[in-house]
Amino acid sequence: MADPSSYRPKPGQIPDSPGVYKFRDEHRRVIYVGKAKNLRQRLANYFQDLAGLHPRTRTMVTTAASVEWTVVSTEVEALQLEYTWIKEFDPRFNVKYRDDKSYPYLAVTLNEDFPRVQVMRGAKKKGVRYFGPYGHAWAIRETVDLMLRVFPVRTCSAGVFKNAERTGRPCLLGYIGKCSAPCVGRVTPEEHRDLAEDFCDFMAGRTGTYIRRLEKDMMQAAEEMEYERAARLRDDAEALKRAMEKSAVVLADATDADLIAVAEDELEAAVQIFHVRGGRVRGQRGWVTDKVEAVDTAGLVEHALQQLYGEESGDSVPKEVLVPALPEDPEAVSQWLAGRRGSQVSLRIPQRGDKKDLMGTVQRNAQQALGLHKTKRASDLTTRSRALEEIAEALGLDTAPLRVECFDISHLQGDDVVASMVVFEDGLARKSEYRRFQIKGFEGQDDVRSMHEVIGRRFKRYLQEKERTGEWEETPAPTGPVPAPAGGVAPAGPAAALAGGVRPTGPGPAPAGGAEASGEPAPQAAAPAQAEAGPVREEPREDDGRPKRFAYPPQLVVVDGGQPQVAAAKRALDELGIDDIAVCGLAKRLEEVWLPDDDDPVVLPRSSEGLYLLQRIRDEAHRFAITYQRAKRAKRIRSSPLDDVPGLGETRKQALIKHFGSVKRLRQATIDEICEVPGIGRRTAESVAVALAAAAPAAPAVNTATGEIIEEDDGGSRT
Repeated sequence: MADPSSYRPKPGQIPDSPGVYKFRDEHRRVIYVGKAKNLRQRLANYFQDLAGLHPRTRTMVTTAASVEWTVVSTEVEALQLEYTWIKEFDPRFNVKYRDDKSYPYLAVTLNEDFPRVQVMRGAKKKGVRYFGPYGHAWAIRETVDLMLRVFPVRTCSAGVFKNAERTGRPCLLGYIGKCSAPCVGRVTPEEHRDLAEDFCDFMAGRTGTYIRRLEKDMMQAAEEMEYERAARLRDDAEALKRAMEKSAVVLADATDADLIAVAEDELEAAVQIFHVRGGRVRGQRGWVTDKVEAVDTAGLVEHALQQLYGEESGDSVPKEVLVPALPEDPEAVSQWLAGRRGSQVSLRIPQRGDKKDLMGTVQRNAQQALGLHKTKRASDLTTRSRALEEIAEALGLDTAPLRVECFDISHLQGDDVVASMVVFEDGLARKSEYRRFQIKGFEGQDDVRSMHEVIGRRFKRYLQEKERTGEWEETPAPTGPVPAPAGGVAPAGPAAALAGGVRPTGPGPAPAGGAEASGEPAPQAAAPAQAEAGPVREEPREDDGRPKRFAYPPQLVVVDGGQPQVAAAKRALDELGIDDIAVCGLAKRLEEVWLPDDDDPVVLPRSSEGLYLLQRIRDEAHRFAITYQRAKRAKRIRSSPLDDVPGLGETRKQALIKHFGSVKRLRQATIDEICEVPGIGRRTAESVAVALAAAAPAAPAVNTATGEIIEEDDGGSRT
């Protein structure tokens, strides 16, 4: 690992003009390429205190051994040179998009004497006109089959073409009128090229001219009583219309635009592009990339534009490019795109109307692509095995953690504090094992204390399950009476088993320092589920053969947080005497892995499958916790004073509200008036009156902005 100060240039050596810079490692390999309006200011950012750098940037500058730069005249030249160097050197720390699939294109080989229409994949060739990309090759073939009626361009391979030339007989398409048969001289090379050019014009969106021309010729043929020719022209026009119908109209007819959307997380990003030509979606493609450098959405968009248009020219670059965020220097990027196209290009964010709606569709496709990529990556057995091995190696575990439990705390400004527990076995989510907790030990916001409470409650239940199922190994009891702990309280549960000479086969509480050893009574084994883990399903019976809710211990406990949360989780396990379960924390800001009693975090490589799995587990715990917290908060907001009336169900509550119109009027009613509601007896009416009187507000609420009295709605909550 190199010290950046060892190769830092002197400030006076770096020019303050636009340019492109390269970082090289000790083997002189280019590891990063970047551009800047002001090289001196940009490079100074890399040579500050390492603690202030983003982790990815810190890794890059400590891997590098030298830096060099090239001065250019304008920012547009810098953009072009940056793209050229990224393509040439393939730096490891630059974002590189990779196709999430191989997309087929409809290609017209205008570089040949007799242009050919075909399906092509892979790198683009010079002199070939491309349309698409398409989602499926069969979609291209269907479109081409319809259009060959009107534009009978050659589609055969070079071998078939030469054989037809040699024998003087065209192929089947030549006989049925779907090829003009230039191989046998039915049309001249110039006439065939004109057909290919017309085919390209139609595919580029200039469709109205050809259809109107066919319809005009059809009417003229009908007037001249050439009915067969008129019927053929009619069928040709219908074929072109069917080909057009395969692309949905989404924007105005004259719109040529590309829409780019980005979906990202801390480690990866997915880009989706919709190609709109003539107001119709003509193609779609997507990329997925690892975020190997510290880059935001604007930076991802700029990289996507470079890769998408770096080797394009002319009409391949549309008049309008719609993006979710503008690059750092939008004017320079617009000028660069205009140079590629040969005319002005509009680069902007859609704000309203059809274009914004279509951008939403592209964004949803990007989110789906990222989710699908993650699902495919997580479902691969080899990848999951490698991820678990990397986690074991990084955390110093003896074996791979086949069962991992992750805990997260969620609240809204200290209210409705809840926690989640998610379980992954063999790298896959085990949703039937998920649990959720309500924090009961205290009020207010304290994530560290909440984490300690949740971990303690979860593993107390684990110890109780082991005791109840008899997973304790008996040893000869010591002679003499068993001493009682201070306070005269006899040991209970697992602590009593330890004191009586019975030791657990698995992790168990220590005889001193734990909750039971200090005289605190352990919860009863048959306590209801609400007592320990919040609103989860009831405990199954012992003889039903199903595994109990907290019967299995994990090999690894992951907490969402940094060093304080990890210390709280480890302290909870120590208090229960459990010392064979590993604990770590994943801090979201920098994706650092924290271990107990370590002052420095473990930094897994950005491309590590182990880090990806830990991140996925942490994100799932966060999702599960925040879903529960929102549901709990929504239920509290929708609560009514009538909820506290014993024996009053939802049907009779609705009957009361319907009869009186609001909770406020119900509160003002007498007991006799309440009894008039069908289904409400006198005892229930008295209970309703008492509950509403107890919940009555001390004074009316006032809107401080308008001075109006805030009335109560039908559900009893203020509006």
